[in-house]
Amino acid sequence: MPGTETERARIRIQGAVQGVGFRPFVYRLANELSLGGWVLNDSRGVVVEAEGERPRLTAFLDRLSRDKPAPAVIQGRGVDWLDPVGYDGFKIKASATGGAKTAQVLPDIATCRCCLDELFDPEDRRYRYPFINCTHCGPRLSIIGSLPYDRPRTTMRRFEMCARCLKEYEDPTNRRFHAQPNACPECGPQVALWTASGNETAVREAALSGAAEALDAGKILAVKGLGGFHLMLDARNAGAVRRLRKRKPRREKPLAVMVRDIEFARRICVIHAEAAETLQTPEAPIVLLPRRAGSRALVHESVAPGNPYLGIMLAYTPLHHLVTRSVDFPLVATSGNLADEPICTDEQECLRRLGSIAELFLVHDRPIARHVDDSVVWMLDRQPRLLRRARGHAPRPVLLDSETPTLLAVGAHLKNTVALSVTRQVFVSQHIGDMETPQAMTAFERVISDFLRLYDAAPVALACDLHPDYLSSRWAHAAVSESGPFQGLELIPVQHHHAHLAACLADNGHAGPALGVTWDGTGYGPDGTIWGGEFLLGAATGCRRVGRLREFALPGGAAAVREPRRTALSLLWEIAGPQALEWAGLAPVKSFRPTELGLLETMMLRGVNATRTTSAGRLFDGVAALCGLHQSTSFEGQAAMALEYVADPDVRDAYPFCIAREDHGSGTDGLVVDWRDLIRAVVEDLRRGTGAAIVAARFHNALAAAILAVARAVGARCVALSGGCFQNRLLTERTVRKLRSKQFEVLLHRQVPPNDGGISLGQIAVAAAALAAGDERRP
Repeated sequence: MPGTETERARIRIQGAVQGVGFRPFVYRLANELSLGGWVLNDSRGVVVEAEGERPRLTAFLDRLSRDKPAPAVIQGRGVDWLDPVGYDGFKIKASATGGAKTAQVLPDIATCRCCLDELFDPEDRRYRYPFINCTHCGPRLSIIGSLPYDRPRTTMRRFEMCARCLKEYEDPTNRRFHAQPNACPECGPQVALWTASGNETAVREAALSGAAEALDAGKILAVKGLGGFHLMLDARNAGAVRRLRKRKPRREKPLAVMVRDIEFARRICVIHAEAAETLQTPEAPIVLLPRRAGSRALVHESVAPGNPYLGIMLAYTPLHHLVTRSVDFPLVATSGNLADEPICTDEQECLRRLGSIAELFLVHDRPIARHVDDSVVWMLDRQPRLLRRARGHAPRPVLLDSETPTLLAVGAHLKNTVALSVTRQVFVSQHIGDMETPQAMTAFERVISDFLRLYDAAPVALACDLHPDYLSSRWAHAAVSESGPFQGLELIPVQHHHAHLAACLADNGHAGPALGVTWDGTGYGPDGTIWGGEFLLGAATGCRRVGRLREFALPGGAAAVREPRRTALSLLWEIAGPQALEWAGLAPVKSFRPTELGLLETMMLRGVNATRTTSAGRLFDGVAALCGLHQSTSFEGQAAMALEYVADPDVRDAYPFCIAREDHGSGTDGLVVDWRDLIRAVVEDLRRGTGAAIVAARFHNALAAAILAVARAVGARCVALSGGCFQNRLLTERTVRKLRSKQFEVLLHRQVPPNDGGISLGQIAVAAAALAAGDERRP
């Protein structure tokens, strides 16, 4: 009968297919279809040989994609048809370790429903065991040492499985088949409760009870989780929050909140269907959601002062489930670190660094291979979009349109991530943070070492930010020097805002060209000035500056970032000169002493310590200060956030602005968004007693209108919005609405943040294009 001859298919599957139960799924499917052959993991993914009649093989191939385990992601599949060899049955083979390493390391995954049911089933042998897991959930990135993903290559290698766990581990029909962290109370990790001096006071169930009692008593508890420690406390307790802020120190920046389930989350925040789905995904991120009216009895105002949103996450590990269900209140769950440092991952390190903050420590003896913060997501267009890419998302790759050489990109100075390209895949690291401390630098170097080791990668070139003084850029320059680990490799500096544009295009799988509206606080321009309000037309292959915001001074340089009142004074100077220093009725002018105003006047008259900038971020700061919201700040973006939150959403009119042609004396030819009429109108409104809500709304509306005006003048039909300013919901939504109403295609970030956490992806894209262009020019 035609089509019934035995055939053999060799199938190579690439993507997130290791550590998710993919091999037992293949095994069960092959047996169901009466196919012979085998399946194994190797350094690039999963390889299958299946032998049988062509209709059965066709059904097998179709169901591999359709019925795969939920956590699995197939990003590539190749099939070769071969002569049959007469396989007897179907087997799961041991992992192969040779060859190029392109397999994906799976992110850590939240506890699945099956494990959660077992966790709270008194009849189950893992009842209330804080480390229950299976192939559908549990730690991955935070425990892996090398590929392929097998237990001897993880931090679980120190725990020898008992007979019952080993039986599960070796049974292809069991959902714990080759679940590398598999363990139970008899053979696995255990929890303990320590004092701040490191004395153990309780273990196992008694430790959990002691932790719950401490939280109920208003104490600060350091809890060792998946990728590091959380500092946890009663979110209702203003005194506990005050102590945490003083000790961390973290004066006003919002703190994340953890709750036991979606029902509890609904008591605190307004949660639409898409947000509820995002909260309950295996990635289990922190989601920024509107506070529910009356929720301040459950979450004190001091947790996120002046902020209409709360960062909410559901318990995502068995230990978190046990802790959150042991108390009847939400818990602050902020990163276990001091300000500007990476989170602690080791209990001894935690005692040293957090002993002055936490009063008790809930620890365990499963080592953490690398730090992984919680991911942060916001809902825009009713879709989840990343603001911080970490647990649950890193290091899943972003796929480029074509293969690239192996490149290492070292990111920016703030919100640093690094990226490594392997074939078409760009692996973007977990959030490392601001490169402000020796601890951050150590974490940065550790992540680079991890990436190169995991993928056995040898970069052919490095990419860094164009700014010569960023610590990441300095590291890259030293790395390719004569004494560096990458001696002699090409180093490709990438302009900051070009990287933003390229990252947004790569994030969306768009080749360009596009008009990149790249607005942020600071980026080093190729002309040596501080950019930040740019319109760039192009793609990863190259771009040109076709527009910008009008320049203004930053009196005191970096001091103006911490004191928005300085920027406000500069904006007033631009419209009125020295006379502006006499406008004492305006909040920022009033906030200075006469001697301080004299010094600032000298700076601006002489241009000394008053760097010029086009920064949109600083423009937001200045208007916030004019509105009397913040004359100084305690964290990045605080003033701009306040301006966004105070804005009246029902106001639709906008302040005036002017679009002018660039002065050719600057060496460029483009458009300038002149905001001086806007600032004049702000001042007039404030003198008339117009409230900050209306002023803020008109300001946001003006900027959205200016973006549309530039896009229409430039003529590009695709607009990419990138940079930290597009973490502002009001600005982003109004800009998107205006652009789409005029049939522009709008690109927003999805897989990496719009802030500097996405810069490393853009650096890879630009560097790859530069190398490709260089190859084309070579004879």
